Amino acid sequence: MEFVPVLHSKYKEQVVPALMKEFGYKSIMEVPRLEKIVLNQGLGASVSDKKLMELATEEMSNIAGQKAVQTLSRKDISNFKLRKKMPIGVRVTLRSQRMYEFLERLIVVALPRIRDFKGIEAKLDGRGNYTLGITEQIIFPEIVLDKVSRLTGMNITFVTTAKTDEEGLALLREFGLPFKNDKNK
Repeated sequence: MEFVPVLHSKYKEQVVPALMKEFGYKSIMEVPRLEKIVLNQGLGASVSDKKLMELATEEMSNIAGQKAVQTLSRKDISNFKLRKKMPIGVRVTLRSQRMYEFLERLIVVALPRIRDFKGIEAKLDGRGNYTLGITEQIIFPEIVLDKVSRLTGMNITFVTTAKTDEEGLALLREFGLPFKNDKNK
């Protein structure tokens, strides 16, 4: 038997029926689902320090459990000493099993490690997608504190098939993301 992440089976057994009831969907194919999770880290300081980019790529790969890709600049900007095709960031796109594993680690382990944590903001982008900004990468247990040279933040984007913000928020709430001013928690 093959391994199925806990949140993937939770989606099929609990989230789908709950959302069908809440929004009155006729078919399970109408229920919004999580398409992918994109981790993104912009590193403007890497223009002057090349080692920073290597460390960030390694850290992001450890956090995601998948090889991170460097993002390159599109044009020259002389004020920032930036040339075309210079590495300025790191990103990873997670899908299927790895996506659910990462989401579970984020909810159960990483978010509770944030100092003075009171929940995350419930503001979506208008199309049912949600971006969470994290200020320190050290909340993830995969990061070895002794190897961290500087604290860098990252954006975690949850891309869903939801058509509205309300549906996207309901989906992420059912997965267990701790939003601020939740009445049911």
